[in-house]
Amino acid sequence: MNSKISVLIPAAGQGKRMESSVKKPYLMLADKPILSHTIDRFEQNSVIDEIFVIVDESDFMLCRENALEPFRFRKVQELVPGGETRQVSVFNGLRALSDDVDFVIVHDGVRPFINDTIIFECLEATAEWGAAVSAVPVKETIKIANEEAFIVDTPQRDRLWRVQTPQVFRKSLLVEAHKKAIYDKIDAPDDAALIEKLGFPVKLVMGSYKNMKLTTPEDLRVAETLLNDEI
Repeated sequence: MNSKISVLIPAAGQGKRMESSVKKPYLMLADKPILSHTIDRFEQNSVIDEIFVIVDESDFMLCRENALEPFRFRKVQELVPGGETRQVSVFNGLRALSDDVDFVIVHDGVRPFINDTIIFECLEATAEWGAAVSAVPVKETIKIANEEAFIVDTPQRDRLWRVQTPQVFRKSLLVEAHKKAIYDKIDAPDDAALIEKLGFPVKLVMGSYKNMKLTTPEDLRVAETLLNDEI
């Protein structure tokens, strides 16, 4: 793929559900912080040109000393200050990119089990459609409830997907979507939703159930097992 590809990694998790005083991205997973594992997946990918890590500005030194400098990542360009919301943080990341970037990959900093197959397939789908996201079919039955917690509907499970990251976009399209969101005062749950509101299709790409976001102590224990299985 003869295109310039940049990765934005939002990594401002606080670790409250982890029941830890250490912020999620800097919790150790075997030999290095979770965030460093995530960065390394993109560092080792042959088509990725550059990586921007988005963290609270007050955590710049913490991130450099714990997640970056010990591992000498070549593709990490700079740290980008995060905003009040994830949406603002990603837009800050977009503003840090040069004009010649073609594709942008947005990926959670605490989702360290991303693999090359998912990255490549998302990029291929984005080259065709302009936007693609990793997702997996929902296994459980989902219920829609009212405000009193009574079931009001049961959607068909075969049409429900659990969205993950990476979420991949043509840079120009994602920038347009974010600017419209600012103008219309839209607060969306993820970047794909901004593309939807812009009226463009977003292609779902089969992800992996292993590509989990580490949010709780139980997740971290599962991650340790998954990492041992890879060795």
